[in-house]
Amino acid sequence: MKARYAVGRSAAKWSGTGRSTTRRFGAGRWSVLVGALLVALVSAFLPGSAVAGTDDGRTPVDHWGVITRNTIGSPVAALRNGPYGSFGVAGTSARPPYGRGSLGIEVADDSTTLSPPSEKVDFGNEVDFYGKSLLGLRRVGFHVFQSGENVTYGGPTNMPNIRFEIDPNVNSTDDYSTLVWVPAASPVTNAWSPFIDATTTGYWYLTGATGTTTGCTQAARCTFAALKAAFTTRNARPTVLTVAVGKGRDFMWIGAVDGLRLNDYVYDFEPDGVKTLHKR
Repeated sequence: MKARYAVGRSAAKWSGTGRSTTRRFGAGRWSVLVGALLVALVSAFLPGSAVAGTDDGRTPVDHWGVITRNTIGSPVAALRNGPYGSFGVAGTSARPPYGRGSLGIEVADDSTTLSPPSEKVDFGNEVDFYGKSLLGLRRVGFHVFQSGENVTYGGPTNMPNIRFEIDPNVNSTDDYSTLVWVPAASPVTNAWSPFIDATTTGYWYLTGATGTTTGCTQAARCTFAALKAAFTTRNARPTVLTVAVGKGRDFMWIGAVDGLRLNDYVYDFEPDGVKTLHKR
């Protein structure tokens, strides 16, 4: 199915009807109830199904930005044009996979007085995915602009991450963990990668007590399937707190990410905001 943009600068799929005149012209109560039920059902599933809030009841709000409490040092995570190239690169890999922009990320490896001295940044959404079912996640990944210099700094797997802050619901005392996807090496450098599928490549881990309980830690890496099984075998129903793309704290990295996919929706990072594409 052809991808299509959501209206305005929505941070997640906007299920509202905007300036609807349906009730004005006497729609029956049944239509209103059915519409409310459909919104409730759609909102019950994780990514791509979130409904963006509005300031005035009409204009969708872009809830994406730097998560300040998860930022260390003076890193950069900014919506930008391009990158295009590098020089001599042609075809689809020479431009962002969606639109004309992307999320530019820059972190340093030795710029703070902390231990370790490296920086960290998360660019994400703390509103629209809150309370969604983590186990509803079926598709996830992104495109990356990886440079040869980044490989020199930290090796081929020196890559940005996708992070989900979650309430694990594994037991009554464990109410917070960060779920992290670490990609495999990009298949190309100095150009835009094809889609990197987080359900089949790289590895996942959980921080804190949840990692220990599930056996899915940074030292004991999990596949996507094993991660979900670690929850389902314990009858746990983890819920999402935030979703973010980030980097750190490890090696210096300067590059870009675009086309963050969460289930049937792609989040297109553009200079004027984050746009949502419905893509099956």
